[in-house]
Formats: sequence, structure tokens, C-alpha cells
Amino acid sequence: MIHVERSGQLALIRIDRPERMNCFDYPTLVELQELVDAVKADESVRVVVFTGTGKAFSAGADLKERVTLNETEVRRNVLAIREVFSSIAALPQPTIAAVNGHALGGGFEWMLACDFRIIVDGALVGLTETSFGIIPGAGGTQRLPRLIGETRAKELIFTAKKIDAETAERYGLVSQVVATRDELLPACFELAAAMLRNGPIAIRQAKQAIDGGMDVSLAEGLRLETEAYEAVIPTEDRLEALRAFAEKRTPQFQGK
Repeated sequence: MIHVERSGQLALIRIDRPERMNCFDYPTLVELQELVDAVKADESVRVVVFTGTGKAFSAGADLKERVTLNETEVRRNVLAIREVFSSIAALPQPTIAAVNGHALGGGFEWMLACDFRIIVDGALVGLTETSFGIIPGAGGTQRLPRLIGETRAKELIFTAKKIDAETAERYGLVSQVVATRDELLPACFELAAAMLRNGPIAIRQAKQAIDGGMDVSLAEGLRLETEAYEAVIPTEDRLEALRAFAEKRTPQFQGK
């Protein structure tokens, strides 16, 4: 149900359920969690791209499965999808959502869990849960207002409306819109390449400082930044960058 492709230091994780619009049933969630855990432990992976197969990024929870579940199983699924998206958000590597089509409900929450989102024109995104008598349960009520503000987040969640790629860019939900699916992964790989040129330890520490500082005071955030900076001072990469600057060449970072 999920394919992993490696290209150097980049990992592409693709959900492959196009006949179900890449919806998340329980087996898919279990498999995705295992892959995310494996990527987290693999220091040779420096950037992770998530995408779907076919015309949808993901339409969220598999409602055909959901109607067969009892309340205990529903709670199990909600916990599983929340935990896997939290694991994606907590990855030390930068993450990119290559939004190849509609991202609705849990699919929208999946892309919110990534650091960057690049979307194809024609895709619709939205948190549609209230139209089914439920609420976003995989981080949407928390990540969306932090990203675009409380008022816009409430509007999208309370109305359950879908917005197009251009509106998503205007709201600050995505960083780039591409015209066709053929352009989507190259745009993601271009962004990944720009990050891969830089120090891997530095990027991980910068991500940790930014993410850790989002919901604390400025003073506490600065303390976290100091800790992150301390982690890069003794690295070989820092010294290599100084030597490369002096020798007027491109640094060769080793992640050490």
C-alpha cells in the first residue's frame, strides 16, 4: 500500500491506493507508522517527500472501513492517524508534502504535518470533518490555526469548505503551486536539493529550535536556540565550512 523510493539522501514515501483516493484504513496507518519510524532512525536520509498515487493526495479516513467499525475501533483508528502524523511532524529531517491532488480531511492533516507543502493546480484542500458530524482528529484543530491564524482556521473547519490551490497559497497553506503533476516532484526535488547542499546537522538543529520554540516564550525559545547552536560548534561540518570559505570552494559536509 505504500512505496518508498530512495534517491541519494532523499526518501520519497508514496501511498499507493489510487482506487480509494489514498484513504487511510488501519493497515495503511500501521504501515506508514513503521516507515516513518524507519526513516527517523536512518541518518542517511536527509529530506523526506510524501505524496500519493493518482489523482488524489489523500481523501483522509477510509469511510468504507469506518462504517464497519465499532466505537472502540474508531478510537483506535483516530489514535493511530494522530500518532503517525505527530511522528511525521517530529521527524528530524525536513519534510515536503507533494500534494498531487485533493487533500481532504485526514489528507489535509497529513500535509499540515509536513514542513513544506507544494501543490498542483486543480487540487482542492479542506478539513471536511464537520460535514460528517465529527471534528478533525489528527492535528487539524491545532496545526491549522498555528499556520494560518485562528479566524481563517475556524472558517475552514466550521464551514467544511474546500479551497483551491491558489487560495491555499494566498492563505499561506502552501509555499508553491505548480501547473501540472509532471512539474510537482521536480519542484519538490529542487527544494530538497537546496537543503541538501547545506550542513545536515545544522538543518536538524535549526528545525529542532524552530519547532521547539513555536509555543514557548521568546526567552525559552532563545535558550533552545542556544542549545541547538552548542550542538553544531564541535562538529567537523562547521570546520569544513570555514576551510571551504577560506579556500573559495564548496564545502563537503559529512554530517559529523
